Amino acid sequence: MLTFTERLSRVIDRSIIPQPVIPLFTLSLSAEERTRSRHRFETPDGQSLFLRLPRGTILQDGDLLKAETGEIIKIAAKPEPVLTVTAQNPLDLLRAAYHLGNRHVPLEVAPNYLRLSPDPVLKDMLERMGVTAIEEIVPFQPEIGAYHAHS
Repeated sequence: MLTFTERLSRVIDRSIIPQPVIPLFTLSLSAEERTRSRHRFETPDGQSLFLRLPRGTILQDGDLLKAETGEIIKIAAKPEPVLTVTAQNPLDLLRAAYHLGNRHVPLEVAPNYLRLSPDPVLKDMLERMGVTAIEEIVPFQPEIGAYHAHS
């Protein structure tokens, strides 16, 4: 079983690794799965792998992980069910973000939409606020909380 213990920098230092990095494969993980720093996963072809990363590591789409034996894999944000919220004007979208933040909802924030995990109660609240909330299946990349380190 491959054990991945290191997240490589998104910008590879060419003096350390002179050749382009070619991942062994891409591991698609949901937003929740990307928060697991110690977990066993199985690839679609049945290969087992284990993450043993520093506690609190949150993986992002495009991250590269290195195994103890040198193999490198790429992390991809897996499409999953979400609610995508849009509004007629920026103030309504900002208000929606405020109310979702008050509820500590993991939230993807973009200039023209918000995205969250499906929740019928929150969908109803958002629609009552006058914003549009549609169900989609797309990669979900919520903001990393202020208490988590970015790398």
